[in-house]
Amino acid sequence: MKATELQELSEAELETKLGELTEERFRLRFRSATEAIEDTSAFRSLRRDVARIKTILRQREQAGQA
Repeated sequence: MKATELQELSEAELETKLGELTEERFRLRFRSATEAIEDTSAFRSLRRDVARIKTILRQREQAGQA
């Protein structure tokens, strides 16, 4: 997911998306422990998507304080 796409979303939508990605990351971690996963790059992309969302939320928080 691109940062420009995420910046167009509202804060509520970003929070929802963050929760979904966190759950998906959790499920993927458990699946990797029990079975072999073919797409190991999913870990990296999920981690980076979560970081992008958190960054955008933090930027908006700081812009509101200024």
